[in-house]
Amino acid sequence: MKKAVFTGRTIEEAVKNGLQEWNLPAERAKVTVLEQPSKGLFGLIGVKEAKVELEKIPDPIEEAELFLAEVFRTMELDVSIERTEGEEGTLLNLSGPELGILIGRRGQTLDALQYLTNIVGNRYSNAHLRIVLDAENFRERRRKTLEDLARRLAQRVIKTRKEVVLEPMPPQERKIIHAYLQSYSGVKTFSKGDEPNRRIIIALRTP
Repeated sequence: MKKAVFTGRTIEEAVKNGLQEWNLPAERAKVTVLEQPSKGLFGLIGVKEAKVELEKIPDPIEEAELFLAEVFRTMELDVSIERTEGEEGTLLNLSGPELGILIGRRGQTLDALQYLTNIVGNRYSNAHLRIVLDAENFRERRRKTLEDLARRLAQRVIKTRKEVVLEPMPPQERKIIHAYLQSYSGVKTFSKGDEPNRRIIIALRTP
């Protein structure tokens, strides 16, 4: 329910009644006064209560979670969502028995779903939001895999003195490799090409 009408002896009481029924903080509701209270004849007869209309102001993260829930319902997947706040933004961690289909090859499906979730959340936000989707700690496992790959390739570059060109990767994965090798002695990294075929090149660092 996005809108509803509430009454009370005063405007303030009517608003309070609505917020309590919805279990909603005041900043999440838009108030429209429909009728002022009146005492009636001699202050006794025909007493009329205040009437207000409350409209819920959407919470961006809640809307993002509702979007995900609808996706999972359509796919007939039993998935639960746990929300935590972190340095990178809001983390929505997915858990359930069939997460492989949501992760996809090297996380491509999860990345696409994260992209759509961010679009939905930011549609309801006045400031830019960053929502990170994870499933069974996939992001951390993938980060370690990429760092191991970066270390092995950097060692190859140092040994052979020939640059290595990686396969195309999404921006967030390239960022992990760039960051890991930034302080790695003897090599440097840079990206080449246009999305979605942009690649990292690991080359020998010259004095």
